[in-house]
Amino acid sequence: MATIFQRRRAVNGRRRSGPRDSSRYLNRELSWLDFNERVLALAEDPALPLLERAKFLAIFATNLDEFFQIRVAGLKRQEAAGLGTRSPDGLTAAEQLAAIDLRVRDLADRHARLFAEVVGPDLAANGIPITRWKHLPAGAQDELRQAYEDQIFPVLTPLAVDPGHPFPYISNLSLNMAVLVRDGSERRRLFARIKVPSLLPRFLTVQTGEGQQAWVPLEEVIAANLGSLFPGMTIADSWAFRVTRHSDLEIDDDEAEDLLETIEEELRRLRFTRAVRLEVESGMPDHVVALLTRELQIGRTDVHELPGPLGLVDLWSLYALERPDLKGRPFHPVTPRALAPGPDGPADIFSVLRTRDVLVQHPYDSFAGTVQAFIEQAATDPSVLAIKQTLYRTSGESPIVDSLVRAAEADKQVVVLVELKARLDEQANIAWAKKLEQAGCHVVYGLIGLKTHCKVCLVVRQEGTVVRRYVHIGTGNYNPTTARVYEDLGLLTSDEQLTEDVTHLFNVLTGYSRRSDYDALIVAPLNLRRRMLEMIEREAERAKPNRPGRIVMKMNALVDDQIVEALYAASQKGVKIDLMVRGICILRPGVPGLSETIRVRSIVGRFLEHSRVYRFGSGKQSEFWIGSADMMDRNLDRRVEALVRVDDRSLQERLDGILDLAWADTTGAWELGRDGAWTRVPQTDGPVSLQDELMVQAASS
Repeated sequence: MATIFQRRRAVNGRRRSGPRDSSRYLNRELSWLDFNERVLALAEDPALPLLERAKFLAIFATNLDEFFQIRVAGLKRQEAAGLGTRSPDGLTAAEQLAAIDLRVRDLADRHARLFAEVVGPDLAANGIPITRWKHLPAGAQDELRQAYEDQIFPVLTPLAVDPGHPFPYISNLSLNMAVLVRDGSERRRLFARIKVPSLLPRFLTVQTGEGQQAWVPLEEVIAANLGSLFPGMTIADSWAFRVTRHSDLEIDDDEAEDLLETIEEELRRLRFTRAVRLEVESGMPDHVVALLTRELQIGRTDVHELPGPLGLVDLWSLYALERPDLKGRPFHPVTPRALAPGPDGPADIFSVLRTRDVLVQHPYDSFAGTVQAFIEQAATDPSVLAIKQTLYRTSGESPIVDSLVRAAEADKQVVVLVELKARLDEQANIAWAKKLEQAGCHVVYGLIGLKTHCKVCLVVRQEGTVVRRYVHIGTGNYNPTTARVYEDLGLLTSDEQLTEDVTHLFNVLTGYSRRSDYDALIVAPLNLRRRMLEMIEREAERAKPNRPGRIVMKMNALVDDQIVEALYAASQKGVKIDLMVRGICILRPGVPGLSETIRVRSIVGRFLEHSRVYRFGSGKQSEFWIGSADMMDRNLDRRVEALVRVDDRSLQERLDGILDLAWADTTGAWELGRDGAWTRVPQTDGPVSLQDELMVQAASS
């Protein structure tokens, strides 16, 4: 029997937009690459501390890895299947892949050269030299040679490739060595592959002089000591290479009898998916590249030749060094005064929420002191009867999961909806689900055909003769680690209307409830698309020459063409529309007669702008919504999402202040032009930084 979510998903799936002028839209994939270019621009900024620049080099590389694993892989599948599907801007899969290839090669070259010519030398000048083996003094080479024999050599497995030894499987994102050897006097060279162990440090430290150290890439140490792996052979040469594979789950939920088992099987299958990118070290000869492309079954256009070291995602390990002089000034999140511990101990969060709602913004407001404290207090409070929570992504060592386990062990009813299909976190979520089940929690694995992406926690508490409910609902994951670097908002409340809505939402998620109407929530895929379109159209209908109407949206991505068309229509009626879109945006702003009242900006900085805020109207008629959903078809139609209305006037004023400050930013802000180009917002009356100002406000609160 289909749930109400599944029926709504089927209706949304059958909806199709009519034919539209493709020139009205920007390309989604190229827009994402524009976002990653803005990340690269931070690494290029000489005003940033050096290790911050190295960190942004690592973030750029991580982002690009995921782009190839998911987006490029998906387009390649479309192309191979011969699908005639076109993007909203009118491009086929093949045309998009060609455009992506040109763009990526330029960005990857800038990225590699920035490290080789600027960041690497600057690190060396500041006592963190990343040094090739041949440039090490003899004593340092001897020290590393001993470390190689003791710690590295036992782990390595050389794999020959010849008629008796088939080409080995190359795992996703692994770093490898392609080695050519000769047997004695024979001219013929033989090929072998060595995997660079990912569990060993990527950069090995060695003393190069009194008080001086060098950081040597692991593959350099292996390459310099290959003779021990091939005794009696002559080492001709070696080069590093790296493979990226398709990594998106493909699950037919309708056919899955056991979702957990199906996903575990799919994860095993993903290890052997098709390669979509081959990165090779500069100088690798054509015949070795040809061997790799043939065995990996990819084309020459999928090969990216780059100067070493490859895999600059590993620069994160350098960022972990204790060098505060090369990092941004430290910031320590602050617990809001209302929830801060007092002289008698921790605050009674439930007592606070009975009198007022609390809006928290991470990382400025401490996640540990607010959301985590709320769940921890619920877990240990003898008056709490039940905790119900969604988990999409969480941290490696999760105090949230630990609290839920303690609550279950204390005989509270604990219900956890763990989304097993959270992209690239599937394996971790399976482990959490099993741990929670073993502790006695009721674990639900989500809904067939949908990802549960909403961020909601419901606490039920006995207070005398009354059972009262408390809720946290937010824009970000229950992840203490990312909460230190992702900007997110959350509402803590005991509002009866909202807590009743959340109770009904959990009954839909865990049972057979058909509840589809909510008062303080908007829920996808039930009615989020319809309600967003209605609110945009309502503001357009209210617009008058002396009151042009107002829409402000802050989100991660704007991709859905129906939402874009509604915004275009509102703009044509004079509505002033400000869109703060961190990542992908397919809307063209500022086009006369189409979108001339629309502005689009993006802020990229120290923290990842992740919150979603939607404001309609102005003054006392303003309506504010926050939640988990971006304006993408997947969020509107294929995920369980929740937006919550913020009614408290003081909290609305705080949201207004955040949005106003974002639009005043001249430090990390970029503006999108009608031609699709992003340009930095110029400084006029001096630098203004949204994130710096919010850190100052938090510290002084």
